[in-house]
Amino acid sequence: MDRLILFRHGKAEAESASGDDFDRRLAPRGIADSAAMGGQLADLGLRPDLALVSAAARTRDTWAAAEPHFPRARLSIEDDLYHADSGAIRREVARAGARVSTLMVIGHNPGLQELTVQLLAEGSAPTSLIDRARRRFPTAAAAVFLFDANGRPAFDGLFFPDRGLERGD
Repeated sequence: MDRLILFRHGKAEAESASGDDFDRRLAPRGIADSAAMGGQLADLGLRPDLALVSAAARTRDTWAAAEPHFPRARLSIEDDLYHADSGAIRREVARAGARVSTLMVIGHNPGLQELTVQLLAEGSAPTSLIDRARRRFPTAAAAVFLFDANGRPAFDGLFFPDRGLERGD
């Protein structure tokens, strides 16, 4: 794997019709933000070969909104990504990343935010950027990392739906 895109699901409804958190769908703002983030990533050439998507309704809705920008990406719905911690996400990335160049994970906080902060620290990102990601990783945000031949991460971009982007060099 050369590149990893961590994409938090869009803004979800407060409650589902079933009352189950797993069944919460995206709110209209979540659909719009997810589609916009997909477009922004695609416009920058950040297109996944494979998208690992949590099985929850809101993450599947996020993929449905963003997917038109990634017509060549394969999709894999992953039960283990539902509320996964950073370690579980990392294991899924290691398993799937061996087969693709660019991998996208659509999941949940706090796991995605924690993994973003860990990868920023491992990649020696500036403290100000690590602190920013630690303070805020809103719905429909995306963090992008490049990986060298030894598997070391380097920051490639942090994208917020309401504040634009910050790109690495």
